[in-house]
Amino acid sequence: MYQPRTPGYRKSDPHMRWALPDRVFFACGACHLLAYAFLKRWGQLDARAIWIKPAAGHTGNHVFIDGGDWTFDYHGYSAKARFLQHLWRGAGRRWPGWDATLVELPTDVLISEEKSRTYDGLWLREPTQFLHDAMPRAEAYLNRFPAPSSWAARA
Repeated sequence: MYQPRTPGYRKSDPHMRWALPDRVFFACGACHLLAYAFLKRWGQLDARAIWIKPAAGHTGNHVFIDGGDWTFDYHGYSAKARFLQHLWRGAGRRWPGWDATLVELPTDVLISEEKSRTYDGLWLREPTQFLHDAMPRAEAYLNRFPAPSSWAARA
C-alpha cells in the first residue's frame, strides 16, 4: 500500500525496483516475501500471513504477519488494532471509498506465482522473478528486528 516517491519510478523496471531502499522494496511489491521469510524463521508461533484484498475496483494490496494482537510488516512490529486502523485510514484518504477484506494465505502461496493466481485478484512474484533472488534480502532485512516473542512481551 506504500506509494514510492522516487522520481520517475516504474514498477515494471527491475533495476529501479531492486535499487529501492530495503524498507521501500518490502513495502512496494515484495511484502509477501518478507512475510514468507518471517514465517520460515519464526513459524513455530501462531503467526499467519494475511493478504489485504482490496474491494472490487480498488488498488492497495498488502501482505503482513498477524500474530494475534500484533502484526509485522516492513515497518516492523505494531499493535494489530493500531496497524489496521492506520492502514484503513490512509487508504481511505488516498482512494475514497476504499475497503478491503483480510484473507489468510498458506505459506507456500507467498513464493509461488502459480499458487497465488488461484486467489481472485492476487498475483505474487516469486523470489527469483526480481532482478536478483529476493529471499536473501528479505532474510537480511529481518535481522533488523527482534524475535516476535521479545516484542510481544513489551507490548
